[in-house]
Amino acid sequence: MKVLIVGNGGREHALVWKVRQSPLVKEVYCARGNAGIWKIAKKVDISPTDIENLAKFAKEEKIDLTIVGPEQPLSEGIADTFEREGLVIFGHKKEASMLEASKVYAKNFMKKYNIPTAFYETFDNEKDAISFVKNTGTPIVIKADGLAAGKGVIIAYSEEEAFQTIRDMFAGKFGEASKRIVIEEFLEGEEASYIAMVKDDKLVPMATSQDHKRVFDNDRGPNTGGMGAYSPTPVITPEIENEILERIMYPTLRGMIEEGKPLSGFLYAGLMIGPKGINVLEFNVRMGDPETQPIMRRLKSDLVEHIMDILEGKIDRVKPEWSNRYAIGVVLASKGYPGKYETGKVITGIEEVEKDSDIVVFHSGTDIKNGKLVTAGGRVLTVTATGETLKEAKDRVYKAVEKIQFEGKHYRKDIGDKGIKRLQTAL
Repeated sequence: MKVLIVGNGGREHALVWKVRQSPLVKEVYCARGNAGIWKIAKKVDISPTDIENLAKFAKEEKIDLTIVGPEQPLSEGIADTFEREGLVIFGHKKEASMLEASKVYAKNFMKKYNIPTAFYETFDNEKDAISFVKNTGTPIVIKADGLAAGKGVIIAYSEEEAFQTIRDMFAGKFGEASKRIVIEEFLEGEEASYIAMVKDDKLVPMATSQDHKRVFDNDRGPNTGGMGAYSPTPVITPEIENEILERIMYPTLRGMIEEGKPLSGFLYAGLMIGPKGINVLEFNVRMGDPETQPIMRRLKSDLVEHIMDILEGKIDRVKPEWSNRYAIGVVLASKGYPGKYETGKVITGIEEVEKDSDIVVFHSGTDIKNGKLVTAGGRVLTVTATGETLKEAKDRVYKAVEKIQFEGKHYRKDIGDKGIKRLQTAL
C-alpha cells in the first residue's frame, strides 16, 4: 500500500511514524510535513489545504489510503473531493466537520441531542455579549465560533478581562473565526481527552489521554494548541468511560446521522470531569495534538489495518492492542508562543537523546535551513517517553527535554503531575 498523511505537525509525525510500522505499507508520503517527517516519509510539496492538487497527486501516485491530520482541510472539504475522485480517505466530510469548525453549531447540536455541555449563549455583536457577562458574572469562557488553531478559547476571570476579550474578538483578533462568539459558563474540574475512530453509528475507542492547554505550569496563562499530554489518564475510570460512551459518543454519532452528516474518521471529545459531572467542552473532528504522540507510542497493533477495516465496513472486528506502559509527551515551544515568536533558531540535542531507544522526538514546527535543523513554528517538538509508572515516564522525558536546546525554548515542567497525584491518592 501507498499511504498519504496530510498535515505539518507533531500529530502527523506520530501518524507517519506509526503507519510506517505497518507490514501492509510499502511507501508513506506526507503533505507537506516538517523536518522530522521528511526523514521517514516522502515529502509532497503541496499545502494541506490545496485540496485539488492533493487529489491530483493521490490519483497520479495511486495512493491507496489518505489520512487527514488537521481540521482545516477537513472543514474545506478534502474528504468530499477525494471520495468524488474515487480515492480512499479517512476523514470526515465538510458538513460533518462543522462539529469542530463552528462552536455555535456544536453547542446547538449538543443542546438538541441532550449531550451534556456548559450553559451558553451565542452573540454576533459586542453590546449584547458585554451585557450578558454583566448579568452572568465571571469567571466565564469566551470562544471564537470558527477555527483558531486551538487558541480561540479564553477563560476570563474578571469583567475587565471578559470585556477586553469580547472587544478583541469582534475587532478581528481571530479573523473570520471570531465574527460570532460563544460565551459559556466556567466549569470546575479536570480536563480529559476522549478520542475514537468512528464510522456512521459505530466506534472504536482509542487510549484515554489528558492534554495540558495552558502555556504555563499549574494551568496558568493563555490557551495554546497543547503543551503536553500523557496516556492513559486515571481521571477516566472504566465507569466514567462507560458514561462517556453512552451519554456523549454514541448520541453524537446517532445525532449526526439524523442531521444528515454521518461521521467517518477520528472523533475527539474534550471533556471536563468535575462536580457537575461529565461535560463536553468541545468536539474535534481529528486526533488531538499533542495527544496523538503518546497515544501512538502505546498502540501495539496496526493502525492502517484498523482504518482499512473500518472503511470496508468491518469495524466490529477492530480491537486495538495497547501497551500497559504509560506514555508522556512534553511540547517544546518557541519563546512568546501562543503570541508572537521568532523562528530560525538552531536546534541541537535530538540525536543524542534518541540514542535511548525509549525516547522518540516528534517534530512540529521545524525546517532545514543551510543544512541545519531550525525552529519554524510556535510548537517546535514533542519529546515522548514511556515507563512502567507515570512518574517513571515523566522523569525519563524531562531528562531528555533538558538535553535538547534552541534559543528561547519554553516548556511546562508539570506535564503528568495531575495523573501522578491522582494515582498516588488512589493507593
